[in-house]
This record gives sequence, structure tokens and C-alpha cells, in this order.
Amino acid sequence: MSGAMQALLFEAFCDTVFMIVVAGFLAVLFGVPLGVVLTLTARGGLKQNLYFNRFLGVIVNATRSTPFIILMVAIIPLTRFLVGTSIGTTAAIVPLFLAALPFMGRVVEGALREVDGGVIEASQSMGATPFQIVFRVLLPEALPGLVGGATLMLISLVGYSAMAGALGGGGLGDVAIRYGHQRFRPDVMAATVVILIVLVQGVQSAGDLVVRLIRKRRGIK
Repeated sequence: MSGAMQALLFEAFCDTVFMIVVAGFLAVLFGVPLGVVLTLTARGGLKQNLYFNRFLGVIVNATRSTPFIILMVAIIPLTRFLVGTSIGTTAAIVPLFLAALPFMGRVVEGALREVDGGVIEASQSMGATPFQIVFRVLLPEALPGLVGGATLMLISLVGYSAMAGALGGGGLGDVAIRYGHQRFRPDVMAATVVILIVLVQGVQSAGDLVVRLIRKRRGIK
């Protein structure tokens, strides 16, 4: 493989990491509040509102069930409005974020529901407000699950970012299609696959390490 192709692969790798990091950060930034709202408004929640919860749940489920390729095409007008173009790594961040947001929201909801109800009741008996319970009890107690869920979300984004290359999203997926598939270069295809596997393994290992550190700090095996 030529030096030019190696440089192209490195640039594509950097583009992929850029898309994943930015989209993942935005998904966590907005996904945590989304999950908190879903938890608080659910049946038996601190701010129970079943109608709103069901309405929000339908939107979340509809977005989650939409295949990424279809979602990416469907929101092209929105992508152009937000970033001025529908092609390139920056443009790909918009559909990547929208695909990861409902996933992260459900992850947060599931993690918060696993928190021991006795801890919540004890906090309420001491006069804690819902805001205090969320930020001082629910989120800290659910932190290992939240980190594990965020890790899975980032891994999903690796796959989505590769698919984004099929529609001009840039990154490793774009290189695999344009230089590997269309030019019949199996070595390029193999290289992109190996890089993606290493990237996924790195994300998973980092996430597992953070979870272990949190559990160790709390004395949990």
C-alpha cells in the first residue's frame, strides 16, 4: 500500500473519530436530560405524567426504529439548514447525533430505574427535592450503568459513521466504498475493516476500564 493511501486512511480515521466524538458528546449532553425526563414522568415517577411520557416515548421509539440510512436521507433539509451542506464529516454529525440521542435516552432511563427505590425514599424522607434526588442520588448511583451505556452508544456510532460514508459522510466508510469497493482494492477494504475493529475494541476497553474504576472506588466487585 502506497504512502499516499496510508495518509488517506489516517485522514479518514481522524474524520471518523471526529464524527464519533462530537456526535457522542451531543448525544450524552441531550440524552441524559431526555432519560431523566422519561424516568420522572413514568408511572410512579417523581413527576408522573403518563400522557407526556407516552407522547415522548413514541417519538423516541419512532426515531430508534428508523434505519440510519433512511434517517440520514430524510433529514437532509435539516442538515443543510444547520451546517449549510449535506455532504462531509461535519454534515454527518447531525444524523449521527439524532440516531444516538434516543438510544442514549433509553439507556439513561434504564440505568435510573435500576437504582434502589429505598435510597430514593430515604432521600424524600429527608426533604430532598426532585432536583436534588436526580443529581445527588439517581445519577451518581446509576453512573456505572450510564458509562456502560455510553460505551455501547459510541460503538454503535462507529458502525453508523461507516454507513454515512455511503452518502458522502466522509471517514473510513467513504474510503472503503470509493477506493476499496469501486476501485476493486481488497487491501484498502481490509485495512478499513481492521481499523474499525481496532477502534471499536479501543472504545469498549476504555469504557470497561472506566466502569471498573468507578465500581472499585465504591467498593463494588
